[in-house]
Amino acid sequence: MKPLLSLLLTAATAHAHYHFDRVIVNGTPEPTPWTAVRMTKNYQSNAGVTDVNSPDMRCYQARAGSATATVAAGEPLGFVANAAVTHFGPVQFYMARVPDGADINTWDPAGNVWFKAGSITAVPPMGSGEQTWPAYNKKTVEFTIPKAVPSGKYLVRVESIALHQAQSIGGAQIYLSCAQVEVTGGGSGTPGPLVAFPGAYKASDPGLMWSYYPVPTSYTAPGPAVWSG
Repeated sequence: MKPLLSLLLTAATAHAHYHFDRVIVNGTPEPTPWTAVRMTKNYQSNAGVTDVNSPDMRCYQARAGSATATVAAGEPLGFVANAAVTHFGPVQFYMARVPDGADINTWDPAGNVWFKAGSITAVPPMGSGEQTWPAYNKKTVEFTIPKAVPSGKYLVRVESIALHQAQSIGGAQIYLSCAQVEVTGGGSGTPGPLVAFPGAYKASDPGLMWSYYPVPTSYTAPGPAVWSG
């Protein structure tokens, strides 16, 4: 392949992808990327994670955190993408409680510490456009911190599962990052079930695959049910 053509194809591919680098609290996006959000390995390439067995499934982290956003339980928390979410599929949100005494900037959320706190998934009729996937072509996504979540420090993980090349096992692309958040005014719930990344997903999960023909009649996102308290 000629160098110029190769460069153009690489640029087009990167442009079609995205990453989440800022949070939105009280309706206001952070002014600077990678503040409360830990910088991810795709901060330049915008490439997604394709190996669900990789430790990159936790936070895709390239650099430790440096700041913490504060949000009240029962209030929305949003994420800003550097480009529109240009691939159809679900967007999901997980939370992991930072242990007491641990440094939120460096804590590694390994093991069964994550619970699903939100999901923006398919709305019938099924297809590959915006009418089915509410997050498609949006630059911001959000969920509501469950009111019953106990107060404390958390990592909040956003993931966009791109299904446009997921006709076979391993074709899904996962765009994810983790924000450092302190939840205030929380409740006394016990979030669960708790899962691990990697571990929560298998490459063969139906929610990580898509058929353009025949078009599926239903869709269930991978991972546990959303915990709402």
